Amino acid sequence: MGAASALGSGSAHGGRETFLQCLLDHSHPSHPISTAIYTPNNASYSSVLQSYIRNLRFNMSTTPKPLLILTALHESHFQAAIVCARMHGLQMKIRSGGHDYETETACVQAGATLGEVYHRIAEKSKVHGFPAGVCPKFGVGGHFSGGGYGNMMRKYGLSVDNIIDAQLVVEELAFVVLAYKIKIVRVPELVTVFLVRRTLEQNATGIVCRWHKLDEDLFIRLVLDVVNGSQSDGKTIRATFRAPFLGDSARLLSVMKSSFPELGLVQYDCIEMTWLESVLYWTEFPIGTPTKALLSRTPQVPALTLNPYGGKMGQVPATATPFPHRAGNLWKTQYATNWNQDGKEQANHHIELTRKLYNYMTPFVSKNPRKAFLNYRDLDLGINHNGKESY
Repeated sequence: MGAASALGSGSAHGGRETFLQCLLDHSHPSHPISTAIYTPNNASYSSVLQSYIRNLRFNMSTTPKPLLILTALHESHFQAAIVCARMHGLQMKIRSGGHDYETETACVQAGATLGEVYHRIAEKSKVHGFPAGVCPKFGVGGHFSGGGYGNMMRKYGLSVDNIIDAQLVVEELAFVVLAYKIKIVRVPELVTVFLVRRTLEQNATGIVCRWHKLDEDLFIRLVLDVVNGSQSDGKTIRATFRAPFLGDSARLLSVMKSSFPELGLVQYDCIEMTWLESVLYWTEFPIGTPTKALLSRTPQVPALTLNPYGGKMGQVPATATPFPHRAGNLWKTQYATNWNQDGKEQANHHIELTRKLYNYMTPFVSKNPRKAFLNYRDLDLGINHNGKESY
């Protein structure tokens, strides 16, 4: 299922009524579209909208909301939405996120979340997974369209490198992807995860310089943040190394001893679990959390996150897919901040902190032009000034 949210300007009520009538006129009676439509007058409108919002900034009272939400249940619903949105000058926002284990492929609808994809694969096979992101509530449609990176990208590449086919609805130059045929990949019955922290006083700087030259079965995400130092009034930089390894702890320790001894990884740091459980671990669910938590659609101080490239990423030509950032790129940098307080003032404060960090990094990142990973772009980049840019 995919949710297509149409945004309009002008008279909201009049525009909504004419658009609704257009949808009814262009849908097929055998697949009624009326059951898939939610307007602000529907009791379920807010809950449906929130189920597709991961960043709660977009759920603030000051954020423009969709004229209506269409949770498409059939291909004809997408066709009607595209035709009517073009006829009425409305902007569509797509919120989206069967298996064949003999050919190791699966069919995934664009409205599925990553968590749902992982869980359904694991229901059928304990030795298969899919190389995609670590945020289980992301819809696959938007994730795949940006390339789709995750913990197995050094081993198997991006999601887009493992998409075999796609089903589309096309109206002139506008189109919507309904479903993907994906190549699922082999994972061991048990993987190993670890989390190790080091401060500047513990040689974090020297460790960082070595951490991306590793075995393809190993993906170590590095997060740098500011914490209290050993002195009562001092601050220091902390480096957090969080990793899944596609193998058991014995092989991991052997790999680390030969290629990354500086980290000082020991058996005590290692936890063995299934690949599906490692997805939960990565998103900081407590160990032992039932894997059905991946099916939930409930939404969830600046930090600098570095995600290592290399491995399979450098073996795919830059022109092979719409994702060109391949050989020669050491890592992807992510600037992030999280806060739990409500209100615009808190949101503005934390966003400003992130902008300061972003500006500070200017001399050290790509330039002329400065580039951004498609799915990390924000409202400071590529704003469309002829309409609403805050939703």
